[in-house]
Amino acid sequence: MDSFFITADEKHIRKEKEKAREFRKKPWWKNKLSEGVCNYCGEKFAPAELTMDHVVPIARGGVTSKGNIVPACKECNSKKKYLLPIEWDEYINNLNK
Repeated sequence: MDSFFITADEKHIRKEKEKAREFRKKPWWKNKLSEGVCNYCGEKFAPAELTMDHVVPIARGGVTSKGNIVPACKECNSKKKYLLPIEWDEYINNLNK
């Protein structure tokens, strides 16, 4: 993990990762996956091909909540890494130039 992006302490990161593991079992999350749409590229995927992404990353102080987690394809999730929404938008806009 790039230490430049880390703003949360290890205790916060551990706690939120545990919450995320539990959240994956909830019907709400399973329903989101069954829709099969990546939050970032909008493409359709099989539920097993989608990952849980924290819009505001845990390492940047984000929490595991319905308002902060979205399904993302593995490619988008890998590219987004620890970026905040505004940083992700800037990245995408630069790609489209």
